[in-house]
Amino acid sequence: MRVASVFGSARVPQGHPEYEVAHRTGELLAGAGWAVMTGGYQGAMEAASRGAHSAGGHVIGVTVAAWEGRNRPNAWVAEERREPDLVRRLGTLVRADALIAVGGGVGTLAEVALSWNLIQKHQTAAPLILVGERWERVVRILADELLLGPDELAQLRLVEGPEGVLDALHC
Repeated sequence: MRVASVFGSARVPQGHPEYEVAHRTGELLAGAGWAVMTGGYQGAMEAASRGAHSAGGHVIGVTVAAWEGRNRPNAWVAEERREPDLVRRLGTLVRADALIAVGGGVGTLAEVALSWNLIQKHQTAAPLILVGERWERVVRILADELLLGPDELAQLRLVEGPEGVLDALHC
């Protein structure tokens, strides 16, 4: 089974546009036969999990054992993979067949940066898909401010919305 990791903020409430993008992304991925893996908690992670579940897909949540007392996996996680710490959690999330960011904060940026660096170093062949115009602005800033070559920028797939994810995956 192909697994797509979906990265996004835990702070996004239901009804927020980013929640809806994550939900639709999970739904489309599951409908195309992908399992959906997220950080397992609330916000965009919950939305992607919920969308995948609603389409009959398998939902994997990668949680952190050290956070057990303060965070619980969302209700749509069918398979919990508990890691001892955040670093191991990131390592598990980036070992997927596709890596998709739907928006978020510092945690999502860390997931994107690690994924991008693994692609750059030929440690993964998974596509890195960034959903939404916000990512276009972020990438433009990074391209202006960091030492990035055209080959590194070409490693990213920027798409407007959830439907673009399936196009980028050639589903």
